Amino acid sequence: MTSPRALGRPRGLPGPSGLRPLTALSVLVAFLLLAASLFGQTLLPHWDAQDITAGARMPGGGHLLGTDELGRDIAQMVIAGARSTLTGAALVALGSMVIGNVLGLLAGYLGGWTDVLVRRWADLLLAVPALLVTLVVAGIGGGGWALAVCALIVLTSPSDIRLVRTAALEQRHLPYVEAAETLGLPGRTVMLRHIWPNTLPVVFANTLLNFAGAVVSLSSLSFLGLGVPPGAPDWGRMLSENRNLLWTNPSAALAPAVLIVLSAVVLNLLGDRVLEAFSKRGKS
Repeated sequence: MTSPRALGRPRGLPGPSGLRPLTALSVLVAFLLLAASLFGQTLLPHWDAQDITAGARMPGGGHLLGTDELGRDIAQMVIAGARSTLTGAALVALGSMVIGNVLGLLAGYLGGWTDVLVRRWADLLLAVPALLVTLVVAGIGGGGWALAVCALIVLTSPSDIRLVRTAALEQRHLPYVEAAETLGLPGRTVMLRHIWPNTLPVVFANTLLNFAGAVVSLSSLSFLGLGVPPGAPDWGRMLSENRNLLWTNPSAALAPAVLIVLSAVVLNLLGDRVLEAFSKRGKS
């Protein structure tokens, strides 16, 4: 007889041969962005080297994207800035995913007052303008990067909570769950070993979408001066500091702006592709 766990085993992603050209390109760009965020500042230890006498210059003379007002190399700055921007966005997406998985599973599986309280909490947070509240919290707290990340984690979590709760409700009364409960397995085991793995496809796709949204949100806060401190390598901060160089060295402002948009687009495409792939396999 097929075990309850086997009946509830999640399906996998399609193999590399099923990748579309646009998806393959998105994966490549995402890999390059990940490499820049992990190793950029290590491979470019002198990214903050200044030559004030040189000032802002157009690309050339060993500077691929030119320099800013302090004579810093723009190309090295945008590579080093990937760590602040993408790491913060990843923390927001992962933190929101953890909160959403815990509360969503409890609400979907236990039901009753647990479900009511979790739904009311999620509805309350959804009614709050996340970026505006984060702006206020970060401003009151002194504009720290860590505080902005923590605020965005809490305010992004309602979408994960509702998503996981819905997925858990769909699995709650399926035969493999009822079989596991009939065998006397504790509720924690049923949730973690049987229901939760079957919610991972939509959770993973939504995490990528949250990642994209967090890139834009954190960059917006840095642009307003409420993220990283002045002079730090961050795309939003670079865009704010170099916008007055559009007629001197346009790449100083355009390079971080393009990377912000590119990161958001690539992550959205990958999130949509993952969700589409799992939806098709679920219908087959």
